[in-house]
Amino acid sequence: MAQAYTPGLKVTNRMRYSCRRILPIKGDVLVSKGDRVDAEQIVAQTFMPGEIAPVNMANLLAMPPADVLECMLKKEGDRIEIDEPLAQTKGIFGLMKKTVQSKHEGTIETISGVTGQIIIRGEPIPVDVKAYLSGEVVEVIPNEGVVIEEDITYIQGIFGVGGEAYGTIRMAAVSHDQELTADLITPDMAGCIIIGGGRVWHEAIRKAQQVKAAGIVAGGIDDQDLKEILGYDLGVAITGTEQIGITVILTEGFGDIAMADRSFQLLRSREGDTAAITGATQIRAGVMRPEIVIPLTAEERAQETEPEHTSGLLEIGRPVRIIRDPFFGLIGSVAGLPEKPQVLGSGSRARVLEVKLDSGESVVIPRANVELIEA
Repeated sequence: MAQAYTPGLKVTNRMRYSCRRILPIKGDVLVSKGDRVDAEQIVAQTFMPGEIAPVNMANLLAMPPADVLECMLKKEGDRIEIDEPLAQTKGIFGLMKKTVQSKHEGTIETISGVTGQIIIRGEPIPVDVKAYLSGEVVEVIPNEGVVIEEDITYIQGIFGVGGEAYGTIRMAAVSHDQELTADLITPDMAGCIIIGGGRVWHEAIRKAQQVKAAGIVAGGIDDQDLKEILGYDLGVAITGTEQIGITVILTEGFGDIAMADRSFQLLRSREGDTAAITGATQIRAGVMRPEIVIPLTAEERAQETEPEHTSGLLEIGRPVRIIRDPFFGLIGSVAGLPEKPQVLGSGSRARVLEVKLDSGESVVIPRANVELIEA
């Protein structure tokens, strides 16, 4: 029998995870192969060139550009501070000299006798790359970064906003379908990754921002709530750079949708553990999903690894999520995989599968209407 494959989100209690942590430009790697690192440990560092500040010295001194060089009190490569004299005219008989003081600090990069401009380069901007994953450094890429690996609990989301964040898993909801409201957010959740159930309301996100929580994971959100938090309609295909002080991950999508009970129970089982999350989402080529990464303890790592399924392979018993109406958002497992195409209600023919829903009901739907919840 031919095998069928379909895309899916990975939700698993245990998998081997590898991440590359690379600097934007060459710099220094601060760890060695074989080192064990913490998620928030800086593993590589570099310095980006500082911002430039052009100064039209010819205009300020009211003289031709060619005369600027002989009036400069500093030369290329010299350090300059704010309010420090930068240039001075010779005056008349040594009197009535005009002095220009710097409004910027940095290093004088160029002095042009053609344009009469000088360029002041600001302080180098440090760029630190954190490990993100608590684990073992398995490869060092000289002057660029590292590769870190570890066995983890891993949950992918559908959509997210906000960058990388770190914190302790903290349950706010008691069931996978309980809405995350502001009254469930408490001050002792500072620095935590708060786990909701169903829809998260913007008031809850605001409260989490106020208590300085690291992140929120919930089933769904209304697009108006998201707009309320961001201050604008999100129309881009890539997220993760939003500066909102918190990372928000949706496991199911937009609307009043409950979190898959499988995901909720897995997160509940890891309450109190430290996780790394990112809301970065890309829905075009090179798809990226938001994720929750929870390293296993030494005792858990020593246990036998769970058997793995072939990625994307539809098999009897595998959990799936329905992604089209009229059963959108429902969770179930594959109960049957008829080989021959069947006629649908629309009159078209398509290959189908039988899904046994968590409610116990069985439905037959096109295979294109599901995604795997990969273990």
